[in-house]
Amino acid sequence: MQAKMADIQQQLSQKTITGSAGGGMVTVTVNGSGEVLSISIEKPLLTGDEHEMLRDLIVAATNDGLRKAKELSQQEMRQLTGGMNIPGLSNIF
Repeated sequence: MQAKMADIQQQLSQKTITGSAGGGMVTVTVNGSGEVLSISIEKPLLTGDEHEMLRDLIVAATNDGLRKAKELSQQEMRQLTGGMNIPGLSNIF
């Protein structure tokens, strides 16, 4: 089971998930390990004086991507455990 968990962790680190906010004007790409890989901001947001809104959108998009990455890792763990809920196992990723 440990070997399978290591394999799942390796696979998750290679998968990318994109979170978005502001109707897609800000996107954040994370990997299945929860690392932020890139941030994309539409040009109109960069030229205005909406710095506070931009910060909020970046945070929202990052949290959206991280939430999706966590869901992906939980889905992979359910496949490993055959759907059994093993306490603490979902917190590994």
